[in-house]
Amino acid sequence: MPRKLNLENILFLDIETVPKFKDFGQLEEIDRELWEQKTRFQRKEDQTAEEFYERAGIYAEFGKIICISVGFFTFEQGKRSFRIRSYYGEEKELLLNFKNLLDRYFYKSRNLLCAHNGKEFDFPYLARRMIINQISLPSKLDMFGKRPWEVPHLDTLELWRFGDYKNYNSLELMSRILGIPSPKDDIKGSEVYRVYYEENNISRIVKYCEKDTVTVAQIFLRLRNEPLLTDDEIIIVDN
Repeated sequence: MPRKLNLENILFLDIETVPKFKDFGQLEEIDRELWEQKTRFQRKEDQTAEEFYERAGIYAEFGKIICISVGFFTFEQGKRSFRIRSYYGEEKELLLNFKNLLDRYFYKSRNLLCAHNGKEFDFPYLARRMIINQISLPSKLDMFGKRPWEVPHLDTLELWRFGDYKNYNSLELMSRILGIPSPKDDIKGSEVYRVYYEENNISRIVKYCEKDTVTVAQIFLRLRNEPLLTDDEIIIVDN
């Protein structure tokens, strides 16, 4: 159960992704054909591959990571705090910085990664983009040969399912039903593409990503029946 875990051993995280290019026409011809093949069962009958391209960010093969926000608990002199750091900018650089964090501070067997729907999205997406960028995987993302109970990943969506795998709840819905302030008070995930490519406002996306990371931690606390974080306990760490 979540309550048995030491909070200081968990790295909470969220990632934001967008299509690799702003426009479908920027893809090479072979990539346009491959995109059409990959999405043929996801698109509506009257929807073209080009019209569907705004959703390319959810596919690691056609998207890229523009922000990773991480958070971790500290307890100093009995005082709880939750420190947040964000990596953003050029994808390979932010992935290397994230890998360095894992390799230096969250590499031990007791360390765990936690995200909402992380097992189906965040963790595999991070691993795939690292491989595409020719970055060796940190141990916490290298799942080859690991038994299910050896995988160092926590997923708040999975914890909430309680074995009911037909059940899916968004982060926004989870925060609503558990009495947690909504992380979607500015933009929603579907708007990240526009904010990135049309507004060129990475700062706004970083704040959104950080709010999601805090919400993941808040959900985890509620699953442990512990008090939520207050604003005074949340500390943004500059890179």
